[in-house]
Amino acid sequence: MTAHPLLALIDAPIIIGILIVGALLFGADKLPKLARSAGQAKKEFLVGQAEADEAAAKAREEARQRAAAQHADVMDNVEAGSISGESVPPPTPGSGTPTL
Repeated sequence: MTAHPLLALIDAPIIIGILIVGALLFGADKLPKLARSAGQAKKEFLVGQAEADEAAAKAREEARQRAAAQHADVMDNVEAGSISGESVPPPTPGSGTPTL
């Protein structure tokens, strides 16, 4: 993960200044509540992101299985003969089931 170039300009004095301005605007007693709610929001976001990633992976796997099933050879599940031993004729091109 790469950091944004503007984030490289933010150093300790700037962060301390932001905290001081925040304390002046919101009051010192509300800053812990704001930080706590921001942490909870981040946690919920990460949980939601993990759930979305899991759902996407499941959908990709189901799509892959459907594609594999569509491209599977139809003759893989056909036996060469029946139980009584009579042979099954091969399909004849151009002739199918007659329509009524």
